Amino acid sequence: MARAERVVIEGAEFAASLTAGSGVGLLALHAGTEGGTAELAEEVAARTGATALVFTQPAGDPVHLPSHRMAVDHCAALREFLASVTVVVSLHGHLRRETPRAVFLGGANREAARVLGQELTLYAPDFEAVTDLDAIPAGLRGLHPRNPVNLAAEAGVQVELPLAARTLRPGEVRGVPDLPPPSVAAALTAGVERLAARPRGAAHRGPAARP
Repeated sequence: MARAERVVIEGAEFAASLTAGSGVGLLALHAGTEGGTAELAEEVAARTGATALVFTQPAGDPVHLPSHRMAVDHCAALREFLASVTVVVSLHGHLRRETPRAVFLGGANREAARVLGQELTLYAPDFEAVTDLDAIPAGLRGLHPRNPVNLAAEAGVQVELPLAARTLRPGEVRGVPDLPPPSVAAALTAGVERLAARPRGAAHRGPAARP
């Protein structure tokens, strides 16, 4: 059962919806501005039994806050999410014109990033899974120590998805839910299932301080 909370962060109002599940957490911090990330998080969580936390913006013009500024202490849903999961899979969107098929896998847990990269290569070969941090644009690496993807016990993976990997409805019709590509949903499902099956403490946390 989902639990909802309204929270104001830097003057912007967000609705945070938390669904309890396993020790793997699906996170969509920017569902209001990065279409398809909420639907992917919810679909993969429903398939795998993972915990899911989705932030939307119910009113006004959507505001995009950097991830590390979303890690506010007064958000009870975020505190509960981070306390209940071991590893985070944080879904984001990018619009890099030079890399329209690249899925960038950042975050401090590099072993978990490789696991997701393998499943994306297998299930969604039309996209390029990029796990080499040096090949990921600096702003998409997800290594800030206050980024929620790095605040769980074993940190996590920041999955930066191009538009085609997030939705089959690129027109972004207001009020119509995005429809995630089946191949990407299948890849993330397989990856989350592998992460959930790993013994606690098996994942490797990388250097979160790296730019």
